[in-house]
Amino acid sequence: MTIPQKLHTIRRLSGLSQTALAEQLGVSFVAFNRWSTGKAVPRRKAQERIDALYRELTGLTIIPEEALTAKKAMLMARAKKDASVLQMIMDHPDVRDQFVLVLTYTSNSIEGSTLTQEETAAVLFQNAALPDKTFTEQLEARNHQTALLHLLEHLSSKRSVDEPLVLKLHGMLMNGIRPDAGAYRRQGVRIVGSNVPTANYLSVPKRMGELMTQLHRSEDTVAHVASVHARFEQIHPFSDGNGRIGRLLMHAMLLHKNFPPVVIRPEKKRFYYAALNTAQRMDDTTLLQDFLCDGIVEGWDIIDRKK
Repeated sequence: MTIPQKLHTIRRLSGLSQTALAEQLGVSFVAFNRWSTGKAVPRRKAQERIDALYRELTGLTIIPEEALTAKKAMLMARAKKDASVLQMIMDHPDVRDQFVLVLTYTSNSIEGSTLTQEETAAVLFQNAALPDKTFTEQLEARNHQTALLHLLEHLSSKRSVDEPLVLKLHGMLMNGIRPDAGAYRRQGVRIVGSNVPTANYLSVPKRMGELMTQLHRSEDTVAHVASVHARFEQIHPFSDGNGRIGRLLMHAMLLHKNFPPVVIRPEKKRFYYAALNTAQRMDDTTLLQDFLCDGIVEGWDIIDRKK
């Protein structure tokens, strides 16, 4: 990530003006402006202050390119060594159920569900009705379970991941919750808490068609998954459920390349969104790739029954 990109992210997250941020970094407005436009490079001490402020605001570590390359190489070696990850999940009900529980709990929690992992387990596997939780939250958990199991069965039968599948998954996810379940949005939307512009709703079918044709065309799996995920979320094709469908699509892409589903813990939601926003606004997926690498490792922990 370049110095101008870091400074842009710091300004967006801190809400400080250029003048106030220059003062905080202990430099003149002119020097700060030259750093922001790439016309000058700060000295090492100043770069360290910028990096420290960036970490404080985003919670993300600026990872050297060689370190990320090493992480991805390790993951790729494991993917090549293992037998079919999907088959391991489908052949072992305990592993499959753990993925269903963890992925349902984490994905819904990121979107604001108040169900704990234990409560999610009770809803999914004991058919419990929790009186102190909303009906919608409990329905969202069951719907996510249905969509995820359908995705796994779909992939097991070696069928392709295409637009009809994405629409079907959305129909399952939003069944009984939204009248437009299974259909692209027909109005403009904004990503709450973000200034990333979404696609005009009239262009959604075209842009989704283009995105789906490129789904599996890459040698660098993690980089490609990060890029597709950032683009999908910026298109924001549905009125609701975009984050959950986007993560289901990531699981499908990873399983296709013999990686496990990625686990994104709700306590890391801020870091996930910061990395995603950087990928969308700066066209730099480095932070998102690193974040996904850690989530893939946690997916392998589930397969190895460590979690």
